[in-house]
Order: sequence, then C-alpha cells, then structure tokens
Amino acid sequence: MPPLATAGPGAAAHPCLRTHGKEVAWLHLLDWIVLLLLVAMYGVLSLVQPFHRFVAEDMMATLRYPMKDNTVPGWAVPVIAIVVPMIFIIGVYVKRRNVYDLHHAILGLLFSVLITAVLTVVVKDAVGRPRPDFFWRCFPDGVPNYNNITGDVICHGDPRVIKEGYKSFPSGHASGCFAGLGFLSWYLAGKIKAFDRRGHVAKLCIVLLPLLLASMVAVSRVSDYWHHWQDVFAGGLLGLAVASFCFLQFFPLPYSEHGFWPHAYLEHIRRPAGESQVLSATNSNMHHQSLSLHLSGTCELRTSSQALGSMEEGSRDQ
Repeated sequence: MPPLATAGPGAAAHPCLRTHGKEVAWLHLLDWIVLLLLVAMYGVLSLVQPFHRFVAEDMMATLRYPMKDNTVPGWAVPVIAIVVPMIFIIGVYVKRRNVYDLHHAILGLLFSVLITAVLTVVVKDAVGRPRPDFFWRCFPDGVPNYNNITGDVICHGDPRVIKEGYKSFPSGHASGCFAGLGFLSWYLAGKIKAFDRRGHVAKLCIVLLPLLLASMVAVSRVSDYWHHWQDVFAGGLLGLAVASFCFLQFFPLPYSEHGFWPHAYLEHIRRPAGESQVLSATNSNMHHQSLSLHLSGTCELRTSSQALGSMEEGSRDQ
C-alpha cells in the first residue's frame, strides 16, 4: 500500500460531523435504506410459524428439561449487541473527531447485527428444532398426548409458547451477541493496535473481553435449558463470521499498517495529494511542449520573468 499523503490546508485532517457529516451519510443513503429493509424483514419473519419437526414419544427423553426464566432476557440482547459497542465507538469519536470512523463503525455494527438476526430467524423457522424444555411447553400439565397413527405430539399448551418451542437452532442470543461484540473486538483491535508486534498481551485481553461477555450470554442459554449446546455453538460461529465480514467491508485488518481508520477516511486523506500530483504533471507537460494555454474562468499566476519575456518577443515578431 502506498504511503499516505499529508492532507493539505484545504482538507480537514479529522473531518467532524459539522463539516462532513451530511456528505458521508448521503453517500451511504442506500445502505441505510437497506438497513431499514432488514429491520422490516426481521419483523415479518418473526411472525412466521416455524416448521414443526416430528417429535415422537421416545424423543422426549432429551426434551424434558424444566422451563426456566431467561437469565439474559430478550430485550437485553440489543443492549449488549448494539448499545455497548456504540458507547465505545462514540467515545473514540469524542476523542478523535473523525466522522468517517463514527459513521462507518455504526453502519458496520448495525449491518453485522441485523444480517445475523435475519439469518438466525430464517434458519430457526426452517429447521424447527425443539428446545430442551419442549415437553413442558407442549404438555404444561405433564400429561402427554401423541397421534395414534403417526406418533407425533399433539400439544395442548399455549400456542405462543409452543411456537417458541420449535426455535431452538440456532441460538439468537448467541448469534446476536457475538455479532455485535465480535464487531467490537475487531474495532478495538484496530484502535489499540493490538497486533503491533510489540508483545503487549494486555491489549489482547482488552480485545477478548467483548468475546468473553458474548460467551457468558451464550452459556446462560444452555444453563437455562432454552438451547442445546449445538445451538449455541452454531449461533456464536454465525454471529462472529458475519461480524468479521462486515468489519472488513469498512475497515482494514487490525494488524495492517493503516488499521486504525476506515477505508473511506484513508481515501479521503489520500485524494488531495493524488489530485495535486495529476495537476502538477499536467502543467509540467504543457510547459515542456510549449502548448498554448486557454483560460476558462480561472487564472494561473506565473512567477518566471523569462517566460513572460519570451511571450512578449513572440508577439513583436508577428
């Protein structure tokens, strides 16, 4: 990668919300529209009735775990996956005043969580795996009932509870938390230069802290008997994979030379130098080839007295 050029006097070295906020947001208007579509898609898919997988009497042996309340309630997942990372992102903006970093980090974070959420609910509805406490969801009074011909369960519990009972795979808590906090781990790794080859293990601990929090949320889903361990493992991998793709869409790898800022900001500070080099090369070619200059609304100041003199002599000869 070529070395970054220093921004000229006319270019803001650290563009803030007032100078570049509207410009950056407008350039990504389509991305924000797609985010709204993902939110609507998630809402619609959440209303779909999941596939009711066949559950026979002998299969109930592993689905008789007691029903428990959530250690981490559903409303806490967006807080953990979105609000917590945003606090760090906004904190970096307050210190560095870089709107490119603020905008792209928030956009990448939201894409990471929403894409993961949509994929999770699609797989949940398609797979229809029963939760470990499915027996008590299906038969809250403890009296089982099965079809005499097919042997499938005939549930007589609350329809809403039964519907949730078929959404075990993958874990939404695990995928959502690993998507948001996984993105935060990538973000922190770039900001604190965790891979600068200086051997500071403390930086790795900071990077791994969000993943530790996500792991604790995932483990709680198993201990609450809402998910099998495979559900949690698959959800964590899904969230972490989507977070990695979304981060690398906006930011360089944390161990790269310019891993601190997003791609867009690197292009922003590289652009003025590139334009000036092109202009300088053009003027140089025009001078050596003695081309006539046509001024269209602009004026070029010449400081060479020899150039002025040669132009005057040429006019007298004519």
